[in-house]
Amino acid sequence: MEPYIRNIPLEEGGFINVQLTSDRIWILNEDGLICYDLCSTNDNAEEAHCYAMQEAFVADQLFQSSEHTFSDLICITHSVFSSSKDQIVPFAASTFLHRLLHPGVYQSKVLRATLQDYHKRYTDSEFQSMTVEGLKKEILSVVEHEAVTENPISTFYCWRNFCTCYFHHWRKSSAPLHLFLDSSKGAFGLIRKSSISLFRNMEDIELLIYGFFDEDGDFISSGLSLSDSDLEHEILIDVVRCISSLSRQLGKASSALFYESLISGPIISMEEIIPSLLKIVETGYGSSIVELQKIELGADIALEKERVDHKRLRKFSIEMLLSLHALSNKATSWGRVLNVIERYLKYFIPGKVIQRLNSKTMVCNMNNATLVQATAQVAKVMFESALDVLLLLSYLVNIAGQIHMIHHDILRIQLELVPMIQEIVVEWLIIHFFAITPSELPYIEDFSSQLSSLQIDSNTDNRSLKKKLGRCDFTLAFILLSNVENSCIDAQGCLPNPDNIVSLVTDFTSWVIWGRSGENESLSFFPHSTELALILFMHGQYTAVEYLLTTVDGHSRRERISQSVQSNDGGWCILHHTLGCCLLVQAQSRLNETLKERKVGEAIRSFFRASSGLGASQALQSLSSEVGLPHLGFSGCTSDASWKLHYYQWAMQIFEQYGISEGACQFGLAALEQVDEALSDTEDSLDESAIAVKGRLWANVFKFTLDLNHYYDAYCAIISNPDDESKYICLRRFLIVLYERGAMKFLCDGQLPFIGLTEKVERELAWKAERSDISAKPNVYKFLYAFEMHRHNWRRAAMYIYLYSSRLRVEVATKDMRHLSLALQERLDGLSAAINALHLVQPAYAWIDTLLDGGSRHNEHYPSKKARKTVEEPYNVLTVAAGGDVQPQRLRPYVDIGKLENEFVLTSAEYMLSLKNVKLTSSGTLKLSSELVGLLVQENLYDMAFTVLLKFWKGSELKRELERVFIDMSLKCCPSRVGFPLVGGDFRKHGLLLTSSADDVGMHGAHDMPLSTQQHIGKSRWEELELYLGRYNRFHGRLPVVVAETLLHSDPQIELPLWLVNMFKGGRRANIWGMSGQESNPASLLRLYVDYGRYTEATNLLLEYIELLASTRPSDIIHRKKPCSVWFPYTIIERLWCQLEELINRGHMTDQCHKLKKLLHDALLRHLKLLKVDSEDVVSSATC
Repeated sequence: MEPYIRNIPLEEGGFINVQLTSDRIWILNEDGLICYDLCSTNDNAEEAHCYAMQEAFVADQLFQSSEHTFSDLICITHSVFSSSKDQIVPFAASTFLHRLLHPGVYQSKVLRATLQDYHKRYTDSEFQSMTVEGLKKEILSVVEHEAVTENPISTFYCWRNFCTCYFHHWRKSSAPLHLFLDSSKGAFGLIRKSSISLFRNMEDIELLIYGFFDEDGDFISSGLSLSDSDLEHEILIDVVRCISSLSRQLGKASSALFYESLISGPIISMEEIIPSLLKIVETGYGSSIVELQKIELGADIALEKERVDHKRLRKFSIEMLLSLHALSNKATSWGRVLNVIERYLKYFIPGKVIQRLNSKTMVCNMNNATLVQATAQVAKVMFESALDVLLLLSYLVNIAGQIHMIHHDILRIQLELVPMIQEIVVEWLIIHFFAITPSELPYIEDFSSQLSSLQIDSNTDNRSLKKKLGRCDFTLAFILLSNVENSCIDAQGCLPNPDNIVSLVTDFTSWVIWGRSGENESLSFFPHSTELALILFMHGQYTAVEYLLTTVDGHSRRERISQSVQSNDGGWCILHHTLGCCLLVQAQSRLNETLKERKVGEAIRSFFRASSGLGASQALQSLSSEVGLPHLGFSGCTSDASWKLHYYQWAMQIFEQYGISEGACQFGLAALEQVDEALSDTEDSLDESAIAVKGRLWANVFKFTLDLNHYYDAYCAIISNPDDESKYICLRRFLIVLYERGAMKFLCDGQLPFIGLTEKVERELAWKAERSDISAKPNVYKFLYAFEMHRHNWRRAAMYIYLYSSRLRVEVATKDMRHLSLALQERLDGLSAAINALHLVQPAYAWIDTLLDGGSRHNEHYPSKKARKTVEEPYNVLTVAAGGDVQPQRLRPYVDIGKLENEFVLTSAEYMLSLKNVKLTSSGTLKLSSELVGLLVQENLYDMAFTVLLKFWKGSELKRELERVFIDMSLKCCPSRVGFPLVGGDFRKHGLLLTSSADDVGMHGAHDMPLSTQQHIGKSRWEELELYLGRYNRFHGRLPVVVAETLLHSDPQIELPLWLVNMFKGGRRANIWGMSGQESNPASLLRLYVDYGRYTEATNLLLEYIELLASTRPSDIIHRKKPCSVWFPYTIIERLWCQLEELINRGHMTDQCHKLKKLLHDALLRHLKLLKVDSEDVVSSATC
């Protein structure tokens, strides 16, 4: 027997490993794995089976396979997002993050090593504890730190550098080491440095796609028969050739951008991105891309690249046009071509497989991981291939005139083939989304989630699954696989062979799209989506649920057939009900306000849609509580109105439970619309009456609007409430909340219609005011004042603000001086407001009743008669704080403007004393007497002191008190006070301006302050004395005498100020007839001089007036000669003469006294002679 010899061609490249079995040989090199059948007698290389390496897949995912792919990504992204350039950087980040965390690409050790190259250091526990979001934040922080400029181009290059570094570490960590074979099961794989890879066979459609053409576009037979007709087979080959040509023209970056635009949120829709890509195919990149390339590559290289791209575009356009014309001629019509394309599209539809139900469980984690990665690879191929077909169909429509396509064929593409391929794209998009999207940690906030997190059940599989949530290598597909009951997907606990992997992928994709039986005949798109969403919802994957359901709903609404939007079985209602619950939970997570508002709005719309769909009542009431959705809590609703009433109330409670008042309010209002119709249905009778139900719902609406600070809506809910008891409870709550939030002015802006509630509002506010702390802010009494003023009820306004002032007088008397001053200022404001309010009332009715009886006078502007006259009781008590018990003043039943003004004056005095920190006596009370005025004078509060005097004293009492005040003021100007009784207690000593000797200055105040300060204070006191004496002299003409006498009594040697002396003289013209005059006349000054031994000043004063009389003008002599026209105080002059003689006899100041006596004698002698002459003239004139 001759030996069997087989020649096996070997390509150049490094060999890694070779395995030989009884019938096959396996050769592993750097480019891939090649398997030869040793039993075959054909030496043709076509008999070899080639398997791609994972390195090629990872390089393709990270844009490392070709420099053109990365450049195309930049250009296409800038072209598509030309109108929204601020979206480019976030879009690039989302694209690269999804690909870095893709199953088969992500390895924790590789990512950690990459981050370490960027100087990010983590401990083992820190890195292992990171969730998906945590890893994304770390990667973003690294890239953003590298991209120092805001140019999007630099950001793209930073991402590429990061991916290059990652791919370098991935190749080192995943270097292939050895092949392993399982001859019994037919499984084979590759042992790597830190992982194990399994090889799989291709799906039929993959053989169809990859088997036609190589990278250069040359035809290669796939061995798969698509049609019995050779012509249709040739047509399909030409169609696939056109698809491949169009795909190569756009590059792999187009599918990456298209996928990311659909998976990353509503940045750009499918209807917008397809025209953008076709525009690039037809006209190339715009001028803005050329400018970017100039920045990236330089001007010369960019211009050369632009020329090459333009040449390539022209070549593609011509070749594509020729190919399409040839295709049309070969098929004789475009209708036949479209028939072939339609049959070709059926290979992209996920197949329906009737699952084999058995009791086997999926115990092999490797099988699950293999299945998930294989599903991701198949879904990616299907998605990209379907996208290429969609682009070709859209391209045919754009150039329909150039290829002579009739209108009927165009409509067929737009109305039949494009929706069909869009549905296929969305289905494979969702499958790929499940396979590659990492699970998220459930948001634990509400009570039910916290209970579930306690893991009370004994299910080990559930606890193990919950621990894996949030890991990058645990995608959503693992959650779905763990919830397939009875293992409808047959995956034994062993390594699957290549054909078994394909079978597992087919079973899984069929279950995802069609369900367990694969016989779902529903007309709606993706009928199994709701069941998948409930599985994900039960495991807290709210983001995935939202994406799944919004994608399915969005595509359903884009379909042309309206019947496909809603199914009769209520599936559409369950979809929106689940979506609403998902959005509601998401709104509680840590979102910004804008995103939270959007989630809440979408949740509200979803619940309304769920309640109004076909079969909503039966479908939603039949939902089991085990699916994880909030339980409805009611059943048996037959009528549509009754169903909506119960459902809206349930939704209202759910929104309230999550603290979202806006949604709860909307559903409360919606429930109110259904009450009458629901209660009129005899089949669904309720236990409550219509008034009770409406009252409860309006009370809830009131609560929610109040929580939203919508005060007007809250008040409208109050007045709309038909239940009086509920209405008044809400009204009280309304007023309390307004008070607590400082929004009481809302009641006075004139927008609220007080329909029969005015008295109730005022009564509630008055009740609140009586029981509130008087120092609380805002103050209810002030609001009551504003409330009544707005209603022009002046007397009621004055009453409330006066009660506020009265409570302040009683309750804050024991406070310290600082708080007392504030309280007194409040009292003054209150009294002033009360006075102003009463001035608006007719004088006959300008009084207020201080009793809060709220009787028939409640809304009266004027009483029926004037206030009863009461016995006049002077305001002789002023309550102030003195550290002891306070005896409150008894409130008078009726108070008029006069009494208010009196109290205002007294309160003003008390306020000004409090500003001076005056400490009163321990008795705690102070009578309205000279003692109060003395305190004011003591603190230099002269204006206030005189105001009190003029307000409360009249006649002789006023003169007496004025004398006391000016005595005290004069004493402050005196150098000595010894022996003078002071009113008001001991006064502090001050420096003086005028002194009789230097020794006095040293005795009084020199040790207290500098001389300049003493002089300034003394000067100001003299000025004040002059000012007030001149102002109030008209009330009591003897005040200058009191002042002068006080000064001389304090210091007999003091020099009286000139202005004071002039007050006595009254002017030279007024005193030419001697020393007569008013109470303060020159005679009074002469008497004071004589009384206090000021003989020189007395003599000079007397001589001045005698000489003044003698020097009368000739025109005044006739008047001087009239009887009793001239008067001199001769008794005082006699006293002065006697005092001078007495001093001479005693020997005191003998020379000075002789001199004064001589001057006085001569002056009197001349004066007597003059009087004699005048008397004789008078007698002569009388006899004539």
